[in-house]
Amino acid sequence: MSATPAQFRRVAETARPRVAITIDGAPASALAGDTVLTALLVNGRRVRHSDFGDGPRAGFCLMGACQDCWVWTEAGERLRACTTYVADGLAIRTTPEAP
Repeated sequence: MSATPAQFRRVAETARPRVAITIDGAPASALAGDTVLTALLVNGRRVRHSDFGDGPRAGFCLMGACQDCWVWTEAGERLRACTTYVADGLAIRTTPEAP
């Protein structure tokens, strides 16, 4: 992700085990039980860029209905960031192509 401050700041439940993930090729971390959306926003300011414009997207409905938080695995599988939980070693891409 970027060097800008995170969109989310964790203020509770900080004792859960850390999970190592990769976002667009860069190492990152999340906590066990986090959704991919939470992990993305704790580590940066956006989930992805809009398919229909140039603006950054940060999720919308947060319940898997709006199609605004699609991300991809390194294998190319498309995931909803708001309803998918992180797993140790998960490699996420915010664009369908490799960064």
